[in-house]
Amino acid sequence: MPYPKNDDAVRALLTSVKVIALVGASPNPARPAHEVMAYLLRRGYRVIPVNPGQAGKDILGQPVVARLADIAEKVDLVDIFRETAALPGVVDEAIAIGAGAVWMQLGLAHDGAREKAEAAGLQVVMDRCPKIEIPRLGL
Repeated sequence: MPYPKNDDAVRALLTSVKVIALVGASPNPARPAHEVMAYLLRRGYRVIPVNPGQAGKDILGQPVVARLADIAEKVDLVDIFRETAALPGVVDEAIAIGAGAVWMQLGLAHDGAREKAEAAGLQVVMDRCPKIEIPRLGL
């Protein structure tokens, strides 16, 4: 079930973030993570792909890092394309780097990870996709 219910919170988040770390980035154009990354780049966001198997390479012209801790700049939003079981660990990493928010992609939700992120002061979006939400919200 999409979280939060309040579209205003999602709209405010999408209009305030500049730097997005995309965990689970894929070089394969057929993968949703690749398509969403391309869309976010076209929309003017700075997107840093995170994928240990692709570290040191480029995806869509952006250098890939192995993990969130390898990012040398402030990350506003961590967009997660990973299996549900990986969500708590990614949230821990997002908290550790001082990210402002975590976004669990369409089909992904984890209440424990959400509660941990919110307790640490991060905004949380679950079971939504920015590629769908941006046009739906008229951004």
